[in-house]
This record gives sequence, structure tokens and C-alpha cells, in this order.
Amino acid sequence: MKNYLHPLIVGLTFLSAIALRPKTSDDKPVRTTFFDKSGMDTSVLPGNDFFTYANGTWLKRTEIPADRVSWGSFAQLADENQRKTRSILEEAVKATNKTGTIEQLVGDLYASGMDTVTIEKRGYEPIRAELETIRGIKAYDQLIPYLVTDESDMTVTWTAPGAFLGYYVIPDDRRSSINRINFQQAGLSLPEKGYYTRTDEATKKIRADFLTYAAKLFTLTGVEPALARTKAETILTFETRLAQSHKEQAGLLDPVANYHKFAVADLSRQMPHLHWRDLLNSMGLQRIDTVLVGQPGYYRALDSLLTVTPLEVLKDRVLFDRLDVNAPLLTSAFEQAHFDFNQKSLLGQKQLANRWKRLATRTDVELGDALGQLWVKRYFPPEAKVRMLMLVNNLQIVYRQRIEKLDWMSPKTKATALTKLDRIMKKIGYPDRWKNYAGLHIERDDFYGNVQRTRQHRTQLAMAKVNQPVDRTEWTMTAPTVNAYANPAFNEVVFPAGILQFPFFDKDADDAINYGAIGVGIGHEMTHLFDDYSRHYDADGNLRDWWTKQDAERFKAKAQVIVNQYNGYSVLDKLALNGRLTLNENIADLGGITLAYQAFKLTKQGKGTEKIDGLTPDQRFFLGMAQSWRSKVRDETQRARVMTDPHSPAKFRVNGPLSNFAPFYRAFNVKPGQKLYKAEVDQAKVW
Repeated sequence: MKNYLHPLIVGLTFLSAIALRPKTSDDKPVRTTFFDKSGMDTSVLPGNDFFTYANGTWLKRTEIPADRVSWGSFAQLADENQRKTRSILEEAVKATNKTGTIEQLVGDLYASGMDTVTIEKRGYEPIRAELETIRGIKAYDQLIPYLVTDESDMTVTWTAPGAFLGYYVIPDDRRSSINRINFQQAGLSLPEKGYYTRTDEATKKIRADFLTYAAKLFTLTGVEPALARTKAETILTFETRLAQSHKEQAGLLDPVANYHKFAVADLSRQMPHLHWRDLLNSMGLQRIDTVLVGQPGYYRALDSLLTVTPLEVLKDRVLFDRLDVNAPLLTSAFEQAHFDFNQKSLLGQKQLANRWKRLATRTDVELGDALGQLWVKRYFPPEAKVRMLMLVNNLQIVYRQRIEKLDWMSPKTKATALTKLDRIMKKIGYPDRWKNYAGLHIERDDFYGNVQRTRQHRTQLAMAKVNQPVDRTEWTMTAPTVNAYANPAFNEVVFPAGILQFPFFDKDADDAINYGAIGVGIGHEMTHLFDDYSRHYDADGNLRDWWTKQDAERFKAKAQVIVNQYNGYSVLDKLALNGRLTLNENIADLGGITLAYQAFKLTKQGKGTEKIDGLTPDQRFFLGMAQSWRSKVRDETQRARVMTDPHSPAKFRVNGPLSNFAPFYRAFNVKPGQKLYKAEVDQAKVW
């Protein structure tokens, strides 16, 4: 998957005890405590392990809920947002809504998913005809158009895990005003290529569990157990061969090396067995003569494998993909099998979440903008957007000052960097223009069909954008999402309403808390636009080399210091982090703290010395930051994230950047000999 967007987080985490003031006259609780002193472990020296100093007692007393892979600040807020979503959806279900309204769409989708009686009664009948079509294919080239049907049911922005053809519609990196269809490496059911070859016991168990899972899906459709096992084994063997063509995760983080523009005629000559012209025609792209291919090596390998792999194996692989993608929409037996592998085996989750939670998430995925309109109307006050914009503007001013004073960047490169900074687009809360669901048909008694229609609707909208002007008002995340992102193609930072709540943001909190939490997040996303990936994009979102050679080399040298630092960290049983894979997030974490702290010091509280709860303003800033990142993660999830996630574990998102930050040393009297201490000459500094 291309690292096109830079999310603030991948996993969700969570903060505990919140003190509330007695209810006010309008019956709304008002928070008066914004910091959890009881969660600290003051037996730990801040200069040895600040993450544990800030969160140690919380870590000891907190158990990860059985239906979660992690628990902490993000997960708690996500849980609260789900409950808000449930309230909206249950009201929509009970109401009499006109067909086609957003209330009818979200209410009936949710109701259809909650109708387990109908779902169980239908068994796998909703997908039976599709499976029979695949089984009836007589030649491998007949499989190619069907793969388009397969992929058209996926979300367009991100590739489905196992689809052969991974694609989405995004701006052309070198001509950002025009949308292109962009094909990316895909075809694997396991998280990344290493899962097919590593010989440690944990990975071997995952491969064994995958065989059990694939065989189970086949048996649920009437295949005899022995034959189902054979099919599963041939699928794993095929994917193991295909995985050899994949780039490593870190190799996807170079936008120049992953940009390849092809004429369709050239693709057809180089990879004739993929029948590119017919493939694009079946997608409704008859007049498209140019496409982007991120990793051509994958498609060359797929092209070759198609001709030497038995047709029955290819058909079984497509059958499995269809069952895997749609298992959560079918009976409890299918859904449980899907959970047992994808959540329990891979990530360590103990049990399925309550069905209402799964359906709240599903509704957000399928009808995000419909739900989002109802969500922000009820839960996102206008004054929150005003306060947030002020924070963003303050950090942008500080960033400008810092770039102007950089001693390693030439005036020529600085001028371009400042232009890019000044033109950052800021999106806060929700889109100015919501997606249009006209023509989408949702029925209260057809859960499977409803989801297929929402997927097809998304794909049709995306295909209509190919080779058309880019709409820079579009969002990639939904309004209730607890996350944020920077998008270099749009030169934008985006903060959905879902994250603009305590513990990350509270309009009534003191500046130390807000700047230490959401302020660091703002700085993080702004810094992403100048990290080792996005620095290659200019103010218009075009991929071009605007750095002098000397400045680029200086940046790379500074980045390498961070790579080396994080290569030295490990989790679990000496499982080392990949400093190259996590580089961009680590640069953004350091930049986030740097920008947020400097902006905080411009506020009245930041300039003062008044203590709150016995803590100085600076101490509250750093503790607020550390508690916003508090997280407890299952071992299986931690292991998977180290292999695939460009974000470092929470502990190192706190301790890592703070070990490079002199104001933290002063605030907590960090001294030589303590584990986080570094001499100034050894501290990583970029922006």
C-alpha cells in the first residue's frame, strides 16, 4: 500500500478516569479536571522513562477489554464516539424517514445489519450466484474482467487485502490537478511479504491459522473438509510465490521510486496476459490511455504467474478472496471464522465486539458522509472549530519562524518551503461539501445487498473522476473518526471532529493541556508535509525536486540520526523496530512536540510560572502529551505493527522525541546518566 496519506495513528488507544463537575443548569456535565495524576508512577525517574512516569500506574491497573486489541486514549474516545453514533442510528431506525434521505440510508443500513434472524435464515445464499460464476470460468483470461467486479466492491481509497488488482483514484503525483487511476501491489491475504517466509514460531502459527481459516470458508460453502484443506494449501503456496514480487514496507515510502506512468499500450506489450485494455474497458475506462503503476514488478510477476498457475488454483484464490471480504456480511459462522483469523490470530483480540459496535463502524465505513452530517450537527459545536483553527494558525506561524532560522537550509530552498507552508490547506471538523448519495438504494431487510451497493456507489464515483480535475475539498476520513492526516498531494492537514474532544482537545482546558495534546498532533501533521516522503512535493502537491542537492543531503543526514535512534529500540522479546519504516512518523513526532511547545510558550500560561495541581506549565505540557499517547497493546498486535506500521509504539512516541528536546530536560531536571539523556551534540534535530 502506498504511503499516500500520513495518519496521526493507526491503532486506537485510550485514557481513563475523567473528573466531572456537577451538572450545570443545561444538564450538560462540564469537565474541570484535564489531567490524570493518579495514573502516574512517580517512583520512575522522568529522565529514565517518561512514558512510564506519566502512565505507569494506569498501565498496571488497566486491562485491555476483550473486544479490543489495544486500550488507551484513542480507543476510549473511539468507544465514546461509537456510543454517540449508536444513539443517532437507533433514532434513525425508529423514525419514519423519506426514502433517499440520509436518515433513511443510515437507519436502514444499520437495521439490516442488526437483523440477524434474516441474515442467518439466508445462509450464504446472497453470495452463492457470485461463487458459481467464478467456478464456471473456463480459461484464465476470463478471470481478468471478473477481478474488476471483485475489486469494484472494495473501498476505492485503499486496496482490499487480498484482491489481485490493487487500485485507487488519486491525483497524479507529477500533475496534481488531474486524477489518475493508480495500481499498487496487492494479492496477499497476510499483512506483508515477510509473513510468508519468516520461521519464528509466532509467524508459523499465523500461517497455520490461515490454512484453517481458508479451509473453513470453503467448508461453509459445502466443500468437503479434505478438499477444502487442499485448496487452502494451494492458495498459500501461490501467495508465497506472489509475495516474492512485493516491495518491503519501507520500500513503499519513496514517492519517486514508486511513481511510474504507463501508456496502456505499453502495459499491454509488457504484461500481455493481464489484458490491460479489456481490463480498463470493463471498469468503464474505455477512453483512458494512461495509468500509474506504483510497483510494476508486482504486475509483471502476476502476469507471469497467471500463465503457469493451474486455473483451478486461480479460481480458488478468487473464491477465497470473495468469501474473506464478505464473511462479516453473512451468517455468524462466517463472521466468527473471519474474526478468529483476522482479529484473534493476527492481532490477539479475545472476542468479537458487540454487534451494535460492529454495525456502527460498518455504517461509518459505508455511509460516512451521511452519518457525518448527523454526527457533527449533534456533537461538534461551532466554537470548537474556531478554537482549533486558532491553534493551527499559531503553530503555522511558529513553523515559519523556525524555517526562517534554519542554519542548514539555503535561502533558495527556504523560499520554496515557506511558500508551501503558507499555502497549507486546513480542514477542521467536517467537509464543506458532503458526498452525494443520490441514487443509492438501501433496504431494511438486505444487509449483504446494501453493502454491495454502497461499495459499487463509491467505485462509480471514483471511476467518474479518472482524468478529471481534482476536487481539493474532498476528505479521506469521516467526521466521527478519531484520527488526523496530512496529504501532500493536496498540501493539507485534516482534523476530523471525532478527535477534537478530550483528552486531545477541550475548549475549556488550559493551554498546556491543549497544546500538549492536540497541539502536538497539529504540529505532527504539519511536519509530515516536510518529512522524508512529503518533502518531495511542492506547494501545489506536485512531485518535483525543489531542494538543492546540498540541502537534500543535509536533510538526509539529519534523518539518518533518527533512523539510527529508532533502530535501537525494541519491544516484546527483543523485536527491533525498523527505523527506516518509522522514519516519517518519528520526524513528525519530533516536529510536533517542537512546534507545539514553541507555540505554547507564546501564550499567557506558557510565559508564566503558575502551578496547577502542583505542576508547572511546562510540566503540564509534557505530561499532557505523554498521557494523550497512553496505550496498552496486545502482544500479537504489537508484533504485527512492528512489521507493518510506520508508527512507533506509544512508549517511543513519547520517550524518543523527548530525548532530543532540551526544554523537557529543563522541566524535569534530566541529568547525565539517566536513560533519556543525550548530550546536545547527539540530539536529533530536523525542523
